[in-house]
Amino acid sequence: QVQVVESGGGLVQPGGSMRLSCAASGSIFRISVMGWYRQAPGTERELVATVTSGGTTNYADSVKGRFTISRDNAKNTVYLQMNSLKPEDTAVYYCKTTLATMRSYWGQGTQVTVSS
Repeated sequence: QVQVVESGGGLVQPGGSMRLSCAASGSIFRISVMGWYRQAPGTERELVATVTSGGTTNYADSVKGRFTISRDNAKNTVYLQMNSLKPEDTAVYYCKTTLATMRSYWGQGTQVTVSS
C-alpha cells in the first residue's frame, strides 16, 4: 500500500503566500511523477503543477509565475510554493503520486482559502 498525505493548507489573505507539502510512503519502489491538482466547489478537478523524477515541471497557465513546484526524491516529498495568491485559487488541493508502474495514488486533500 501507498499513503499520500498533504499538509500546509489554511486561510491566507489575497496577495499572500502559502506552502503545501505532500509525502508519499509505503510500498514504493520508484516514483515517476508527483503533482498537485485542485478542485473548487462546483468545478472539476484540475491540474496545478507536476514534476518528474528528473525535475521537469509543468504548470497550469493560471498559476505560471506565481506557483513553484519542487521535489525531494530522497524523501518522496513534493512541495508547492504559492505566491501572490488570489481568491480564485481557493480550492481543495490534492497531491497525486504516480509510480513507475504507472499506478497513481491520491491524498485526502487540503483546503486552501484565499480571502480577506
